[in-house]
Amino acid sequence: MWYVNGMRTTIDKAGRVVIPVAVRERLGLRPGTDLEVLVEDFSVRLVRRVPGPKLVKVGTRLVARATVPDAARPDIDVARLIDEERDRWPL
Repeated sequence: MWYVNGMRTTIDKAGRVVIPVAVRERLGLRPGTDLEVLVEDFSVRLVRRVPGPKLVKVGTRLVARATVPDAARPDIDVARLIDEERDRWPL
């Protein structure tokens, strides 16, 4: 989990919430990204909606293949995210 301290946003008159640029960049959120709004007790959570993988038979095995075109996938460096998460915790 990635925590951001001191980052705040507000709801404007039209009911819109601005997601800070650092968060959008980190998660690869672009205009038009499909988000689901979940209400949990007294919290609101935004979750990226993505189509699930398609199972394809390769030989005798089922293999998961992405259904989203490469160009539509967010550019996220998973190795960097793992390193940052490891560095968050003291040894």
